[in-house]
Amino acid sequence: MRIDMADTHDFARGAAFLGTGGGGDPYIGRLLLQQALRKSPAARVLSVDELDDDALVVPIAGMGAPTVIVEKIVGFGEGERALRALERRLGRKATAIMSAEIGGLNALYPVAIATHLGLPVVDADGMGRAFPELQMVSFNIFGQSSAPMAMADEHGDVVLIESDNNLRVERLARPLIVPMGGLCMLALYPMSGRAVKQCAIRDTLSLALGIGRAIGNARAEQRDPFESLFAHLRTTEYYRHCRLLFDGKIVDLKRETLRGWAIGHAIIERFADGQRLEVTFRNEYLRARSDGRTLAIVPDLISILDRETAEPITTEGLKYGQRVRVVGASVPPIMRSERALEVWGPRAFGFDEPFVAIEESA
Repeated sequence: MRIDMADTHDFARGAAFLGTGGGGDPYIGRLLLQQALRKSPAARVLSVDELDDDALVVPIAGMGAPTVIVEKIVGFGEGERALRALERRLGRKATAIMSAEIGGLNALYPVAIATHLGLPVVDADGMGRAFPELQMVSFNIFGQSSAPMAMADEHGDVVLIESDNNLRVERLARPLIVPMGGLCMLALYPMSGRAVKQCAIRDTLSLALGIGRAIGNARAEQRDPFESLFAHLRTTEYYRHCRLLFDGKIVDLKRETLRGWAIGHAIIERFADGQRLEVTFRNEYLRARSDGRTLAIVPDLISILDRETAEPITTEGLKYGQRVRVVGASVPPIMRSERALEVWGPRAFGFDEPFVAIEESA
């Protein structure tokens, strides 16, 4: 697989859908990828099975509040400094780059930095969506360590964190986001190719590109982009349980940048009868609830899209008066396992209710 200049809009759109509102502004990520592709004809994408068992794969990700990214544009320097610091600590060079999460900027930036540095990127990630904390990845569920982890900002500051507890790494790193300006780039969860084969969510770059193309092609051919989106999702192994949750207008919005996250909720009112839906978010959309009933909840996907174009809207892009449709979809089985739900299920986000799969809550 290769990603070239013609793919960038579709790839960004699909990554924004899978990011469920988070992962960082996909527009910024697309610009960075396009910049890298001006020097290289295409990004080299490796399937998980193409990795040698002893390869060193390094996930790259941004950490911070998505609301900051639209004002503080990230560049290649931060990611390269984080990667080089981790390589020095490990005493060897990275063989390939991988996305920690297939959402927004955090899907596009690893492809861009890999292309910029002349490295391949792996067609996989750690969750098949986006989540707001470092331990909320499949790598953690399978026992991989996030540390040593390198953090780098635009001023040349680099912080190396050592710990044998992934939750502890999150707790140590989160306060550093504030003096780093609300956003930094990370190199973390260094893994062998053998480990990636065991614990990564496979083929998610391909998935993002396919989702983006389904929406883009429908719009170009003046077909219903939502019908095209659902038709494509139903051909996938993991995301085939999908449906429209709500259709209406944003009538209330609360969004704050707190402790390195974008936290708040959006209230959407249905046109026909005035019924309301509340979507709660912490970087990502976490729960969709109407009339006391939960329609979808983490780890299943909740995405808010423009009502006419099906363009995904990130949490920092929400505005009063927007006409939107809310879509829900299932996730890979590993994301719903008992161990996984302890890490990123509803109660991990403070919701006092069990996880109910979207195909069971209709």
